[in-house]
Amino acid sequence: MSDCSKPTRRAFFLATAALVATTVLAPGVTLYARPLNGAAPGTKRWGILIDTNKCDSGCDTCVTACAKEFALVGHGRPETDPQWIRKVTLEDPDTGQKQSLPVMCQHCEHPPCVDVCPTGASFKREDGIVLVNRHICIGCRYCVLACPYKARNFVHEDVTDQKEWAPRGKGTAEACTMCVHRIDTGRIPACVEACNKEAGGAMLFGDLNDPDSEISKRVAAYKSSALRPELQTNPGVRYQGI
Repeated sequence: MSDCSKPTRRAFFLATAALVATTVLAPGVTLYARPLNGAAPGTKRWGILIDTNKCDSGCDTCVTACAKEFALVGHGRPETDPQWIRKVTLEDPDTGQKQSLPVMCQHCEHPPCVDVCPTGASFKREDGIVLVNRHICIGCRYCVLACPYKARNFVHEDVTDQKEWAPRGKGTAEACTMCVHRIDTGRIPACVEACNKEAGGAMLFGDLNDPDSEISKRVAAYKSSALRPELQTNPGVRYQGI
């Protein structure tokens, strides 16, 4: 039996989807279109604001925290090893100035990964978080190719020691979940928590639709940028200082 069909994986999606849209494809085969339990009302839009001026080029605290939270283990193959958040360096061609910043799934308002998914495995929650339902992911990798931020991974290896809140499986696509298991219980994403506790405090999490939230106030007061703005995906991850 492949990792994609392990009982623990099925149990996770059934347990977290108290209310789902379903389609019976054949006797005994049901398509679970979207887990809704735990998703915040549509009035919310969760986002992360990253101040690149506070992000040290030699710091990978957010990367380490993410790997620990989701038990992401490398196999010595950087091109295919799972990494839901990575550090990149931007260089201004005119001045030579370099900036370091973390890049993860941008949780777009108009996500290309969702548009190309043939099964509905890639979907966007009502609160703006983009996820992959691995129970119905067929491993076509269309979403991996469609993501302009190179934020989608494909699981090439057998997966062991999975976290109960993040079932994974060989042959499926995956990406940053913005730690929905934390958000839905009133906590903040692991990368943000670690950055604020152990590093420069470059990351701020909150509701972009709430004018009284700290993230909304910061976005209103200081210029922020989106990666690849010409694509008009309207990411939920914003950057200041680039």
